[in-house]
Amino acid sequence: MEPIRTDYIDIGKRTPGALYRPVEFNPKQRIAVLVMHSDEDYLGFSAGRELAGRGYTVLCANVMNKEGIIFSQVDKMKSVKHAVHYLRELPYVEKIILLGHSGGGTLMSAYQAIAENGPQVFQGEEKIIPYPSDEELPPADGLMLLDSNWGNAVQQLLSLDPAVENESSGMGLNEELNLFNPENGFDPNGSTYSKEFIEKFQLAQSARNNCILDYALNRLLLIQNGQGNYSDDEPLIIPGAAQGFFNNKLYAQDIRLMSHSQRPHLLLHGDGSRTTEIIRSVRVPENPESFTHSFWEGARFLSVKTYLTSYAVRTEKEYGYDEDHVWGIEWDSTYNCPPGNVQHVQAPLLVMGMTAGWEFMASETIYDMAVGKDKTIAFVEGATHMFRAARRQEEYPGQFGDTMKTLYDYVDEWLIAGRFE
Repeated sequence: MEPIRTDYIDIGKRTPGALYRPVEFNPKQRIAVLVMHSDEDYLGFSAGRELAGRGYTVLCANVMNKEGIIFSQVDKMKSVKHAVHYLRELPYVEKIILLGHSGGGTLMSAYQAIAENGPQVFQGEEKIIPYPSDEELPPADGLMLLDSNWGNAVQQLLSLDPAVENESSGMGLNEELNLFNPENGFDPNGSTYSKEFIEKFQLAQSARNNCILDYALNRLLLIQNGQGNYSDDEPLIIPGAAQGFFNNKLYAQDIRLMSHSQRPHLLLHGDGSRTTEIIRSVRVPENPESFTHSFWEGARFLSVKTYLTSYAVRTEKEYGYDEDHVWGIEWDSTYNCPPGNVQHVQAPLLVMGMTAGWEFMASETIYDMAVGKDKTIAFVEGATHMFRAARRQEEYPGQFGDTMKTLYDYVDEWLIAGRFE
C-alpha cells in the first residue's frame, strides 16, 4: 500500500467530497474511481484509502449537503454529474469508473444508463414516474457494483410487512401472516417456514405493495389537480416498512431463502485461492423480533413524491423468491433497481457479491440482466456487506482471511486488465 493524502473539497452545487490519492505520482492515478451512495454519508468509505493505497485517484462524494439534507432524484444525478466534471478537470485523470455499494448501486447504475442513452431511457410509459429531467449527463468509462442490493425500490418491497391490517397503524397484525408467530414456523434461533406460508406471505406482500403504490398514485393525481392536502406534496407514512435490515425480511429468519446462486461463479477465498462453483451464503439467522409496532423503528417516513420517484416498484401477482432466484418484479417500472438499469449500460461492468452479506444474491441477477459485452462477476467468501470478515461464521480462526484485501486486490486486478487503456 502506498502513502496517500486526503483532501476534503467542495465539488460545488451542494456536493461535498473527499479526494484520496497517492502522495507520489503513480501511473494508475490516471484512472479515477468515483464513490457515491444514494442516501448515506460515504466520504470515509473504505474504497478511498484502499484504492488510493493501490495507486488510484478516488473521489468519495455525497448527494447530501453539510447539513445532511438529501435532495431529489434529479438533484442526486446532478451531484454525480458535478463529481464527474470535477474529475475530468484533473490534469492527470483519463478514465472515470463509477463505484456503487449497497444503495449506491441504484444511483450509479441509473446515472450511467441516463448518461449513455439520454434521459428518455427512463421516460417511457412503463415507468411508474418517468424520470423528470431532460438534462444530459456525461458518461463514465466503467461501472463497479460492489455488493449492490436489489435497488432502493426492491429493498422497500422486501421490508414490507404483509401482516399489517390497517395502513394507519402498526399495532393490529394478521397472525396468519406474522413472521414472528411460532405457529407459522418462527424460531428465534432460525426459522423454517412451510412452503405454503412462504407463498402466502409473498403473495400478500405483493398485494400490499401494489395497494400502497395505487394509493400514492391517486394522491399524486389529487395534488396535481389542486385537491391534495398540500399544494406541492404530502406525507406518506407506511407502517411495517422500514428498510433497515432488521425489519420484516423473511429470508433473514429462514436462511434457506436467497442462500445460493443458480450457476457457478468465481469465488475468492481467504487463502488466495480461487474456485468456480455454486456460490453459497454463510449467513446465520437474524432478526428475532418484529418492529412493526414501533413508529421510530418500524415505520417508513416518506412523501408521496419521494416514494414514487425513489422507492416504488410494481410487482406481479406471482412475485416471490426461493433459495436461488427472484421473480415477479417489474424491473422496468422504475429506475431505482440496478437489475433494470444495467439493461441500458454498455460500459465495462464489474459485479461483486459478499457471501456473508444479506443481499449477495442480487449480484447474479444484476450480472445476468446486464447487456454490455464486457461484464465480470466474482464473490468474496466470508465477507460481510461492509467487506469485513464474518469471524463468527468461520469454521476455524482466520478461515476467511483479510476479506477487505481480497476484495480490493481483485478490483485492482480488474481495473488494470487493459480495458481502460
